[in-house]
Amino acid sequence: MKKSGLRSLLPQSSDYRQLRETWRRDVLAGLTVGIVALPLALAFGVTSGVGAEAGLVTAIVAGLVAAIFGGSHVQVSGPTGAMVVILAPIAAIHGVNAVITVSLMAGLLVLIAGACRLGRLVQFIPWPVVEGFTLGIALIIFAQQIPAAVGAAGESTNAIIAAGQAVHAADWPQALVPLAAVLAVAALMVSVARFLPAVPGSFVAIVVLTIVVAAADMPLTLIGELPASLPAPTLPNLAPETISALAGPAVAVAALAAIESLLSARVAASMSDTGPFDADRELVGQGLASIAAGFFAGMPATGAIARTAVNVRAGGRTRLSAIVHSVALFAVVAFAASVVSRIPLVALSGVLMVTAVRMVSTRTLRMVFHSTRSSAATFVVTALVTLAFDLVIAIVIGLAAAAFFSLRALSRASGVHREEIAGPVTAGDERIAIFRIDGALFFGAVDRIIERVASQRGVDVVILRLSQLQLVDATGALELSTLVRALEQRDITVLIKGIRPEHLTVMRRMEVLSSLRHHNHLFDGLDDAVEHARSHIRRLDQTTSV
Repeated sequence: MKKSGLRSLLPQSSDYRQLRETWRRDVLAGLTVGIVALPLALAFGVTSGVGAEAGLVTAIVAGLVAAIFGGSHVQVSGPTGAMVVILAPIAAIHGVNAVITVSLMAGLLVLIAGACRLGRLVQFIPWPVVEGFTLGIALIIFAQQIPAAVGAAGESTNAIIAAGQAVHAADWPQALVPLAAVLAVAALMVSVARFLPAVPGSFVAIVVLTIVVAAADMPLTLIGELPASLPAPTLPNLAPETISALAGPAVAVAALAAIESLLSARVAASMSDTGPFDADRELVGQGLASIAAGFFAGMPATGAIARTAVNVRAGGRTRLSAIVHSVALFAVVAFAASVVSRIPLVALSGVLMVTAVRMVSTRTLRMVFHSTRSSAATFVVTALVTLAFDLVIAIVIGLAAAAFFSLRALSRASGVHREEIAGPVTAGDERIAIFRIDGALFFGAVDRIIERVASQRGVDVVILRLSQLQLVDATGALELSTLVRALEQRDITVLIKGIRPEHLTVMRRMEVLSSLRHHNHLFDGLDDAVEHARSHIRRLDQTTSV
């Protein structure tokens, strides 16, 4: 039996129902994901501006909490590229400690969203918006690595502009050394993926480059010393002025964390046979994960689709695999911190560049541009806004563009058609106009429809057929009421045929029915309406002849 209320948002024994049969595969999958997650956690921590340690802490703490409390059986959480894009400006403007505070604030917002059952809202984000958003993130992540790849820095806060500035300011030909290291990492990752697909290429590439750099004593910046244990939990600065200054960034981070986590969980559910995920519980888990990471000086976390996909493909079926992933990363911190500290930073840049390229699917691009013009336009607009502004604004603008094109399509599908009276022609039929209104009577289409009906001349009776209407909003109903009154004032009798039951409430509230000359001018069948119209014409003729 499905649990309801607060209990459904908390861990349950059913989360591990399959554990007896799958624990071996779960452990192996968790170790595999841990190997894949290590370089990504380090790289995302460095790129976000809070340091490699924060990336590891987030992968360990947030990954463990989200695995236990989240709504997906196979989701793996931690620092992600999308979150790095939005955190880097926060760290640059407000400082590293601000990211910790934002992690707590954003986590609380996501937790509240889950408790308020807002998880299903992600279903309203159209596919072109998601893909445009992903393309923009990939381009930003790639651009963020260019300064490290050429050994120079850019001044702009925009990643694309800063990348161009770094290339221009680089000390050539000395810049060829870090650039060659980045290209070597990328080449190794691509080669391993092609010839040894079961082996994590990022891990191999980093190990090889670290050995080469150490043996050749190459002048490349290293990650540096890492602690051999997790930092003690502390409460960051939560002064009122700090909270006020970081309220906007926290909302942006929370929105991104919720959207990315739910999208990742939805993809994971389609990849695995572990059943659907609970969107509201997923938000609760991700909110708690970011809060926990903040207490340990980490950064906000989200569901990570790349690591989740590795988990599913490696055989993970219960939450144990994500838990093992966190334990494996903790073992690295506890027993191999000195080894990890010798990794060159450019190796992480190479890993992220390849990761960014892999985020963009050429198949998806072809599908977008071969679908519809509106979908392609929404995709391009979302990607461009992501590059020019930030991710949350991109989601809002993308949704606005998708809504605009959808409303335009709905408006074009709506129309009004004049019909002839079926059957033998009777004297006076030319003074009866039948109009069938199709599609939607809403604010985006009502003016054109009303204008067509109101422009009729030489008629004494207008029959409005509404049975084909799929949608009526308050604006459409109000304008219809105004039309009926205007026609009646011109001594044109209005008969309405076939109001659908689901439209009756708004029609009554907007006084469409009360606008009719008589309550019996509302009909269920067209034949009855036509017969009434003909009798009205006969009465008019009789009155005129007298």
